[in-house]
Amino acid sequence: MNNTIHTESDEKIIGQIAEHYKAILRLIGEDPEREGLVKTPQRAAKALFDVTQGYRQSGEAVAKSAVFEYAGSNMVVVKDIEFYSLCEHHILPFFGKISIGYIPDGCMIGLSKLARVVEVYARRLQVQERLTHEICALLEKNLSHKGVIVVCSAEHLCMKMRGVEKQDSATVTIDYSGEFAKPELRDAFFRMIG
Repeated sequence: MNNTIHTESDEKIIGQIAEHYKAILRLIGEDPEREGLVKTPQRAAKALFDVTQGYRQSGEAVAKSAVFEYAGSNMVVVKDIEFYSLCEHHILPFFGKISIGYIPDGCMIGLSKLARVVEVYARRLQVQERLTHEICALLEKNLSHKGVIVVCSAEHLCMKMRGVEKQDSATVTIDYSGEFAKPELRDAFFRMIG
């Protein structure tokens, strides 16, 4: 993301966000003209714009960009796809790993596209439950499959650095469809992801 190229329109939006950051700095008692903070509003605005790039991307377009004829596997699993997102309740980071499995039925998706789909939905203001569901629903809709399963394990800074301040907590969410309603297939998936 360090190599993100912003259009003129992007730069205008980033400038507007930066003005709001400058106002926020004043409201919390800081001086945005202080040496260490002079460039902070612009840097923070670019960071926020970049980490919310999922609003300017289509998960469906990503998923459909690399669908191939099915070549023969009973289950395809990509595990431990790391992600970083922002909690929509506090705009604090949450991060973790997502594992995706599906049973092909006539076609398969390029493996890297699964990671890209995760990025599209993670790079929005989110809650973990919806993130898990959106990825599963998108793949369910855009793949020819017999079942899809998505498991997300994440740590939330809104629980670690504010509020309840529980440092060792993690949250796990799961969504699935089709054949994964069968406990034996879910068990096989969980054995694969370890």
